[in-house]
Amino acid sequence: MPRKGFVAVAGRLDAVVAATTGSSRADAQRAIAEGNVSVDGRPRPKSFRLEGGEQVVVDLAEAVALVAERPPVPVVFEDAFLLVVSKPGGLVTHPTARRRSGTLVNRLLGMAVPLAPAGGELRPGIVHRLDAGTSGLLIVAKTDETYAALREGFRHHAIARHYLALVRGQVPHDRFGVEAPLGRRAAKIVVDRVDGRPATTSFEVRERMPRTTLVEAAPETGRTHQIRVHLSAIGHPILGDRAYGGGGDEALRVGLTRPFLHAWRLRFRHPVTGKEVALEDPLPDDLADVLARVRLDQRP
Repeated sequence: MPRKGFVAVAGRLDAVVAATTGSSRADAQRAIAEGNVSVDGRPRPKSFRLEGGEQVVVDLAEAVALVAERPPVPVVFEDAFLLVVSKPGGLVTHPTARRRSGTLVNRLLGMAVPLAPAGGELRPGIVHRLDAGTSGLLIVAKTDETYAALREGFRHHAIARHYLALVRGQVPHDRFGVEAPLGRRAAKIVVDRVDGRPATTSFEVRERMPRTTLVEAAPETGRTHQIRVHLSAIGHPILGDRAYGGGGDEALRVGLTRPFLHAWRLRFRHPVTGKEVALEDPLPDDLADVLARVRLDQRP
């Protein structure tokens, strides 16, 4: 098993290990729990606060080449510099140190798509992510120059993303916003008004039903699980989202096995041509069927 040593920057141990090694937070936490990470020669818990300057050594898993897999994923837009795909629900976006197959990246390799190396060994071409249970539009960079420009666009909130979410309960306002900082507590994301990172989402009601509401969500920041946590925090969790309060009998009754969350609109200025790219991706069959069942199930 190869070893990687580095001088730490300040921060939480698991976050610093993940950022420095290019692994996921979950993989970093697993390596720490298994005793494969030391700080100045001593094991430390995942929440250990690094001051900066410590010597961190990580025993890394042997690298295994990523394999090309099928079936292909739908392509909504493509040119020589980037493509936008419709990621299926249930598909993980990219591999991790321990999971090297069954991801969108593996599917893209199977489609012989060139992927920007700047994304890293495990995330080539991946500019942003969608949760495994979330479907919809996702941008992939083919060149390093495009990758850098798109990352900058996300950093400056120049890429507009809109999601459709079916939430529990009657949302009282037609348009509203949620501004609540988010932090991590174990495997979950929570509202953390002390140490959390700023997060803002705008919402607009698209359809009201007796026990659920279809809303459009536009995140202004890009925090992990942001839309899911913000909706849960205001008492309207996404139907089917078991992690954040949207599971239960109602979701099961309409056959919902994942969060009803779909990235359906995307608008950005092309980083090379300068032209505006505006795309839509209709609800996939599974969510469209669920919405039809909900409408029938909740008729007055």
